[in-house]
Amino acid sequence: MIAAEVVRSSHNLRICSFLPSATETIYALGLEDQLYGVTHECDYPPQAKEKPRLTSSALAFSQDSKEIDEKVRNALEKREPIYSLDFDALSKAAPDIIFTQELCEVCAVSFGEIHRAVSKLRKQAEVISLDTFTLQDILDSILLVGSKCGRTEEAKELVNSLNSRIEKASLLSRKDRVPRIFFMEWIDPIMTGGHWMSELIRRAGGDDPFALHGKNSRRVDWMEVRQYGPEYLIIAPCGFTVDRAAREAETLKNLDGWQDLPAVRNQKVFVADGNAYFSRPGPRIVDGLEILATILNSENKNYQHKFGSADYKRLAN
Repeated sequence: MIAAEVVRSSHNLRICSFLPSATETIYALGLEDQLYGVTHECDYPPQAKEKPRLTSSALAFSQDSKEIDEKVRNALEKREPIYSLDFDALSKAAPDIIFTQELCEVCAVSFGEIHRAVSKLRKQAEVISLDTFTLQDILDSILLVGSKCGRTEEAKELVNSLNSRIEKASLLSRKDRVPRIFFMEWIDPIMTGGHWMSELIRRAGGDDPFALHGKNSRRVDWMEVRQYGPEYLIIAPCGFTVDRAAREAETLKNLDGWQDLPAVRNQKVFVADGNAYFSRPGPRIVDGLEILATILNSENKNYQHKFGSADYKRLAN
């Protein structure tokens, strides 16, 4: 009788997601019918855009990367919110469980604001923070969502499948010589890849000393990049699609010494969909690994890929 009640309870869970990556995981585990609210940034799978929105942004993302950075920094300095939470929508969703994060103020509604909103709800919800710094953390977060939502076995199957793809990409990417990579997570100011990017690059067959394993993305001076001389330059700004990254990357061509970079001379500058495959710590992070492996191992005839120009493309000189 107790077991039956537990199953029924898990089936009746009302879930809200304040993270696009958590939303992707929820759909991957077949829990979409129990999802009653998402953020304004939850756009994958496409059906997620039809769910009630719990947040909005104070930023106008039609601006370029420099203006966005300035607005974010000004908001943080003045302690002004970047995102707004719709309490009425949250109250209507009446969640039993909420997935969010404490890691980044720029990425989502603050953890404190969510807790304050939850304290005012008629029905108290469990708030779970999915803070991920490494690739293993991402896989563990999938297992945690599964265990909290009655999808433990499905989560294990998903993680096993992702691990198989990770190992396959890693094996096919092994080579005697490791090329120098620079992964650019933001264009103006120039920022390195953070958190899990170091491992993704290593597993894809490259080395990026600017990307520190498990650490935040950070600003880097262009002269450091120029002196380093990357053989591959991969530009995937956080939150940008391929086309937007390509438009923004045109400004880099005005930098001193741009044409002297080995990556530029050898036409190995690529733009990729950072929004879909690198910024979000969800199941598609493995697609990101496979994109990197495809770029760095184009000569490997054994490496088959499923990606097109909407996922990544070479930047014309």
